[in-house]
Amino acid sequence: MIESKSLSKLPGVRHGFFTRDGGVSSGVYATLNGGTGSKDAPDKIAENRARMAAALGVAPSHFITAHQIHSPDVVIAEAPWTAEARPRADAIVTRTPKLAIGVSTADCGPLLFADSAAGVVGAAHAGWRGALTGVIEATVAAMEKLGAKRAHIAATLGPTIRQPNYEVGPEFVARFTAADPANARFFAPAARDGHALFDLTGYIAERVHRAGIDDFEDLGLCTYAEPERFFSYRRMTKTGEADYGRHINAIALTG
Repeated sequence: MIESKSLSKLPGVRHGFFTRDGGVSSGVYATLNGGTGSKDAPDKIAENRARMAAALGVAPSHFITAHQIHSPDVVIAEAPWTAEARPRADAIVTRTPKLAIGVSTADCGPLLFADSAAGVVGAAHAGWRGALTGVIEATVAAMEKLGAKRAHIAATLGPTIRQPNYEVGPEFVARFTAADPANARFFAPAARDGHALFDLTGYIAERVHRAGIDDFEDLGLCTYAEPERFFSYRRMTKTGEADYGRHINAIALTG
């Protein structure tokens, strides 16, 4: 797993942006696929997630994710839930020790947050739709409800598809510029006429800073560009593979 410098220095917090290495899955899911929404064998997914839980020092039952729907919705986790009872949301916050909260990604932006002084952590799945509609700001607001302070929150953006590999159509650009004409700066010309390259990570960084978070780290890693290291939905669609694995990006309070 990959760790950030800013979160690693915080007392009482453990985190990890897990790569595709270190699991038991095979084929397109090789090897550390944590995506319960994939068509991988359930027992292999369970074993992979148990290994991630162990890396963060929690029980497998206390390694939780939500049913993600590309929304700005956030849930507060006070206790673990079963896979069948997963809430529909794209961010989770908690102040419960030994409960690892995570988000699954395969190109979208995984954000992990922590206010170690307040004992509050958060995880957000920031794809273009969630970022545009406010999942980042909603996560920070939910952390505040648990006692966190914006000035004390550190946030890290994990492996995400980067601008050179994120081509979008004119309707996509129009949607962002309609929301704010200044968003035009996050698009660069693409080789195909009428298309553009979207800087999702730059847009996420802007929304994080706009939410009042100054302690922000971007790991600078591209899921699309490193097939041996990362899963990528967009790469899968271009290569014609039947499915793809999902990363889990998780954080926990040690207690």
